[in-house]
Amino acid sequence: MSGNENRTVLAMMAHPDDAEFLCGGTLIRLAEAGWQVHVATAAPGDCGTMTETRWAISAIRTEEARRAAALIGGTYHCLDERDGFVVYDKPTLHKCVDLFRRVAPSLVFTHAAKDYMMDHEMVSLLTRAASFIYGAPNASAVPLCEGSAVPHLYYCDPVEGTDPLGNVVEPTTWVDIADQLEKKTEMLACHESQREWLRAHHGTDEYLEAMRRHAAMRGAQTGTAAAEAFVQHRGHPYPREDVLAPLSAT
Repeated sequence: MSGNENRTVLAMMAHPDDAEFLCGGTLIRLAEAGWQVHVATAAPGDCGTMTETRWAISAIRTEEARRAAALIGGTYHCLDERDGFVVYDKPTLHKCVDLFRRVAPSLVFTHAAKDYMMDHEMVSLLTRAASFIYGAPNASAVPLCEGSAVPHLYYCDPVEGTDPLGNVVEPTTWVDIADQLEKKTEMLACHESQREWLRAHHGTDEYLEAMRRHAAMRGAQTGTAAAEAFVQHRGHPYPREDVLAPLSAT
C-alpha cells in the first residue's frame, strides 16, 4: 500500500491473548511495515483463573494485553463484556461499531466464523457486522473519520485448524512469520497469568508450545519454519484483493 493510504489494522478478538495466539506474527510484520496496530477484546478475561476474583483477574489480564500490544507499538481496547456471555445483541454491537469508528481500520482480523467457543463465534459475527456498517454516518454518534470504508476482513485459524465438527479449515492466505516467531512468543508470554496456571496444570510450558506447534504446522504447508493462516472474507462489498499477499508464505 502507498504511504497515503489508510494503514490501520484492528485485531478484534474475544479474550486477552487471542490475538497473540492467532495473528500476533502478522501484526508484528504489519507494525514493522509501518502500520498502526490496534488489538481489542470483547471481554477482559474475567473467567481465566482458578484462584482470583473476577475483578482482580480482569485487571491483571487487561494489563497483560496492554503490555503485549505495546511491545509492537500497538494500542489495546476492551469492550468490557463478560467471559462466556458474549452475545450478538444491540448493546454489544453498538460498542463494537463505536470502537470501529474511533479506530477506522482498513484491515481487520477476527475469529473464525465456526470455532470451539461461542464467545469466539459471537465476536466473529460482531466484527463482521461492525466492519460492514461502521462507515455509515448514522451508525454511531462517534465522529466518522475521513476515509472510513469497508475494510479487508480476515478470519484467523480456529484452534488446531479445525471447525467444531472436526472439519479441516482450508486457508486462503498464509503469512510467513519465521522471523517474527520469537517476538510473537514474547508477546504471548506477557500473558503470564494464563501461562502460569496452564504450566502448573500441564507440568510443561504448554501455553507457548501449543502456539509454536501450530505455527510450525502451518509453516510446513508452505515450506517455511512458521506461518499464520487466514480465510479472507470476500463477499459483497468487501475488498477482494489479498492485502496480505506481500507477506505471503506461499
